[in-house]
This record gives sequence, C-alpha cells and structure tokens, in this order.
Amino acid sequence: MNLNEIRTQIDKMDRELLDLFQKRMNLCRDVAAYKKANHLPIFQEEREKQILDKMEELAEDDMKSGAKALFTVIMDISKQMQRQMISSDEEAHEFAYPDFDKAKKVGCQGCPGANSETASKIFFPNHEPVYYPSFHQVFEAVESGEIEYGVLPVYNSTAGSVTQTYDLMGEYNFFITAMNQVEVANCLAVRKGTKMEEITRVYSHPQALSQCSDFIKRNHLKIKDYDNTATAARMVAESNEPIAAICSERCAKLTGLEILETRISNVLPNFTRFICISKEIEVSEEADIISVMLTLPNVPGILSKLLMKFFIQNIDLVKIENRPIRDGSFDVVFYIDFKGNIRDRSISLFITELCKTCKKFKLLGNSASFKSE
Repeated sequence: MNLNEIRTQIDKMDRELLDLFQKRMNLCRDVAAYKKANHLPIFQEEREKQILDKMEELAEDDMKSGAKALFTVIMDISKQMQRQMISSDEEAHEFAYPDFDKAKKVGCQGCPGANSETASKIFFPNHEPVYYPSFHQVFEAVESGEIEYGVLPVYNSTAGSVTQTYDLMGEYNFFITAMNQVEVANCLAVRKGTKMEEITRVYSHPQALSQCSDFIKRNHLKIKDYDNTATAARMVAESNEPIAAICSERCAKLTGLEILETRISNVLPNFTRFICISKEIEVSEEADIISVMLTLPNVPGILSKLLMKFFIQNIDLVKIENRPIRDGSFDVVFYIDFKGNIRDRSISLFITELCKTCKKFKLLGNSASFKSE
C-alpha cells in the first residue's frame, strides 16, 4: 500500500473509533443515571483497576502502556461526565462578595515608596496601608484578623516568581481575592554627591537585583540582598558609606536620594503582579483566575493525568510551577492558576474532581483583576 491508501484506512478506523467512543459514553450516561437513582459513588476504584489491568493484559507487548493510558483517559472523561450528571441537582455554594470600599485596615510589606504601596493603592485608593517588615508578617496579620486585606508580590515579568511569597502560602490560612500588576521602573539611587565609581555595594530585594542583573554586571557592582527595595533606599539614605539602592524613582525621591541611572531593568517594560489576600474566601462575579496548591502521589503518569483533566474539561491553564516542600525530601508542591469562577457549578464540580487526583489540595482563592485608573 502507498501512503495515501494507509491514511485512508486510518481515517476510516478513526471514524469507527469515534462512533464506538460515543456509544460507550452513552452507556456511561445510563450508568450515571443508575448510580444517581441508587445513591452509588461515581468512582469505583476496584472496577476501574480491573478494566485497566485487563486492557493492559490484552494489548500487544509494545502497546501495553499506550493501551493503559488510552483507557485511563476514556475513563476520566466518563467520570467527569457522570459527576456532572449526578451533581446537577445539588445547590451551588454561596460565597461572600469582596467590598474593598468598606475595608478599614489593609497592609503590605515595606514602607512608603515601595512597589507594594503602589499596588495597595490600586486596590484601595483611599487607604494608607499598614507597613510590615516581612512577607510572613503580612500573612500573619491577615490570618489573625489584624488587617482585613494584605498585598503581596507573586510574579515579575522579568525575574519570574517571588519565591518568598509562594513558600509562605502553605503555612497560613488565607484566600486570594484579587490581583493587579504594577510597572516597575527600577533605578540606581545614591546619597547626593556619590559617584558611580565610588559605590562599594548595591542593596535591594533579590527580585529587583535579578531584574537588573545585566546593568549590575555591566558596571561591575557588588550586590547585597535586602528585605525590600524601599527599605533598602531608606538604609542608603541614612548611611554614610558610598553605597547604592535599586528602587523605584518615586522611592528615591521620597528618601532624598539622587538617581544615577534610571530604567535599568534587563527588560522593559517590567511588571510585577501583586495579589490581595483575605482571611475568608471572597469571590466577585468578575473573578476569573482560580489558584490552587497541591501535591501528587509518586506514581507514574500522575502529572499527565492531572493535566489531562483540564484538557477534558476545556479549562484554560494559565500557569503551573513547583517549589520544593522543604522537608528534607525531593518532593514538590505545585501551584496552578486556571481560568474560571467557582460560582460556576461546572467549575466547582471540576475542582471537586481535581482533588481526587491529589495527595494534598488547597484552594488558594478566586481572583479578579484590578487595573489602575
């Protein structure tokens, strides 16, 4: 046979497979109706294992793994369809709506002039935030009820994730309510009269140092990590040493520093994304990003199976990354953002189904995007 003849046969077989697939799904609808009438669980682990083991056994030696993967996907499609049918009569969850205008106390890390302050003003234009020295103190203040909302950086368009924030997410009880982004115009700031060739060290937050690494390398500058760009600027202003800070231009002006170089980020424009967190879950009608944190059992193909659920449900996966659990093992925790609003019943059912694949699962929130006026 030539290639066209082979492809013709494949096309014919694909149509037959599609027909068989649809017939199987219709039978699964009948199964779902029976389970619903008789109050039976959707997932029956032993039955699924028997089917997968049987298909693997019947397959030819070099196709056993492929056959098992194929029927795993088919059964995942079946389970999600059945769950939608069986849960169709359940009442949707109710969630509180955020009301930022009525907020009395909000907080962020840093001091006046920090990018976190700018982000906080986008969320709460009429509030002066409470400033905390560290990220974990912002989380603590929200969890304890000391403040109603906290503002934290999570991602930079040049340097990537703010790992300090992500590493703290598993330690505190909170929910992401909203997010925004701030354009970060980094500059090199010094005490008046300090020359570039006199600078002994440059202080800033590790993220800002990473964002400006090309400039730092080009000028042969020695760097020193600091808690925050704004507090670094304040420290430089109070020091008698020939040191510099990388901070925002506004921050440099507030602290009375002289700007030697401006817009020194590796990539321009340079943006940082911030989240607004609350103690209780609050979901606006405009919320369109769901954030979750999860760990997976250490079995072959489990991550592929998890991601396949998003594909089956036609849900847009926005971001996925992992961080070490930091317990001495090499296990990781995954942070996933995807499109949706948990007021939507199909989305809430999908999250319920998603949990079943995971070893541990935590809903981090459902956020709406804010834009500066």
